[in-house]
Amino acid sequence: MSITARGELLSPTRITAAAARLAVQIFLMVCLWRALYADSSSSAGLTMPQAVSYAVLSTLAVRIRTTNRSGARDTVYQHVQSGTIVYWYARPLTPQRYYLLRGVGDQLYGFAWACVAYAICLVVGVVSPPASIGASLAFAVTLALGHALLYYLVLLSDQLCFWMIKNSAGMDILAFALNLLSGAYAAIWFFPGWFRTVSAALPFQYTLGVPLSFYVGRLDTSALLEQVAVQIAWMTVLALITRMMWRKAGERVVSQGG
Repeated sequence: MSITARGELLSPTRITAAAARLAVQIFLMVCLWRALYADSSSSAGLTMPQAVSYAVLSTLAVRIRTTNRSGARDTVYQHVQSGTIVYWYARPLTPQRYYLLRGVGDQLYGFAWACVAYAICLVVGVVSPPASIGASLAFAVTLALGHALLYYLVLLSDQLCFWMIKNSAGMDILAFALNLLSGAYAAIWFFPGWFRTVSAALPFQYTLGVPLSFYVGRLDTSALLEQVAVQIAWMTVLALITRMMWRKAGERVVSQGG
């Protein structure tokens, strides 16, 4: 679980670069959204403090989901390309459990970054506190379920490497779609009605947009049970699909020799 964290902690330059990049991203987000609200007090049901808080929190959330495993050459894509994926099936620890432990470790490491940055932004006044106690609880519950849902979406994309010769383009497309449709680039509330309808029919916005909407008060806490039910439904469907794909992937891995 701690492989990614240890790899980065052993390279201080990577830590410094990541901190500097995150600080610049937050600064640019604050400047952008404050400028957009210069002539307006409210847009898409969000005030300027709400919009800035949403934008900064989405930047921190993206930091959680973009932990880099490629430096340790431990991505599914790299293992499939080099053939070392066979070792995932040859050792006592099953591929499913190893992937889960790595995923949990990556998200916990990213979450530590986000918590430190959030505390600083809260003290500085860049981010507003949750709209209410109920909103903070709704945010915490949906954020936890959202990251579990995110795990299955990324897993499904990784599993496609077993059937596609090159999956790097597919990974890039998924990353873009995930950030766009989840509300990481901008809150879904700012998009046209047809876009919001399409987004609601897909699982992406439930990984980030819904939790942040509870945090800033754009979604009322009365909608919590409905949103949680949708998140759990998507998780159940994706869990069944990825479980089947792990089994099918194992049938495609062939080990020759002793």
